Amino acid sequence: MGFIIKPLVTEKMTKITDKSSVERTYKVKGEERTKKAETKVGFIVKPEANKIEIKKEIEGLYNVTVIAVNTIKYAGKRSSRYTKSGLVKGQKNAYKKAIVTLKEGDAIDFYSNIE
Repeated sequence: MGFIIKPLVTEKMTKITDKSSVERTYKVKGEERTKKAETKVGFIVKPEANKIEIKKEIEGLYNVTVIAVNTIKYAGKRSSRYTKSGLVKGQKNAYKKAIVTLKEGDAIDFYSNIE
């Protein structure tokens, strides 16, 4: 049905991807534990999409295995400006972000089709 609008390629999403793709060790009550490296990728999706639909579409489009999908809803921001004809009011569209965790070893390369 086409729930994915576009991939999120921003500095913030790159930072999340880099931070999650490194294996980390930490201590809990004197015991050392290791957190596995996971690849996380962000997408902007339609607000009516649910996690199951997002997972199916990403697995179909990019041939990867999705472990988890986290979603965040954003409301449309109201804006107004003064023009020669008077006050113009409007609202930006609401949208939804999906942060997808991929199986270890899988990756999505957004720049492979660019020539």
